[in-house]
Amino acid sequence: MTAPTEATRSAGRRAVEPAARFRDLLAAEWLKLWSLRSTYGSLALIAVSAVLFSVRAALADHHNWPGYSAERQAAFDPIHDAFPEEGWLFVILAAGAVGAVTIAAEYASGQIRTTFAAVPARAAVAAAKVLVLATVMLVVGVLTAGVSFGLSQAILADRGAGASLGDPGALRAVVASALLLPVCALIGLGFGALLRHTAPAIVATTGLLLLLPLAFDLENRWTAAIHNALPVPAWERLVANPYIQFNEHLATVPGSWVALAAWPVVATLVAALVVHRREP
Repeated sequence: MTAPTEATRSAGRRAVEPAARFRDLLAAEWLKLWSLRSTYGSLALIAVSAVLFSVRAALADHHNWPGYSAERQAAFDPIHDAFPEEGWLFVILAAGAVGAVTIAAEYASGQIRTTFAAVPARAAVAAAKVLVLATVMLVVGVLTAGVSFGLSQAILADRGAGASLGDPGALRAVVASALLLPVCALIGLGFGALLRHTAPAIVATTGLLLLLPLAFDLENRWTAAIHNALPVPAWERLVANPYIQFNEHLATVPGSWVALAAWPVVATLVAALVVHRREP
């Protein structure tokens, strides 16, 4: 009987090695996400900008409240102070950047080849990446939206102008704002997988989220419909942002929920398809 060759022994070792479990892939993607220095900076930008702009808006209305006319006080919307558009623009940008960098940086560094060599099941790798990113951003979104709403309404309550979660539209605004973070992050992930370079992916994500809505005429029914179907205008409709009053063809609340849900699904499918079919 001949002694087994080194190649035979190596093949035998590979044959008995167990396949990577999905929880192992989740753990690996968790480590990858937190190994990126940009993750910490982006999440800090999200939390600080959202909360500070919310507190700033509430303090301004608290200070100016005695000077408001009776009509303005009656029409005052405290929910807008919880989610002012100028502060949440930073949130949208940072969340999209986190998603883009999550996969584009791995392609740029070549680490994705090592990942696929260790785990040939690319669909499982993509699923783990999506699940980790969406979970982290959802947790951050819930905390950010909850704290922004709570602090702003506590400030306004001193003037008797604050809202509670039981008020019409309040819970909807909090939920939509919490979901906005994973929505933007998964859109960034889709562009990152498609473009494979960090800078172009961030630019494309920013263009879709913040610039593309400005390109559509709100006076025309069809262009307004396209505008309303974009993720950020859908969020603005759900939080009843006062800027949407300029939209003559206002979207419905159910339609805005559908738009907000459809974008991350499409982005996830694009990322999975690209990862599966294109060689790194």
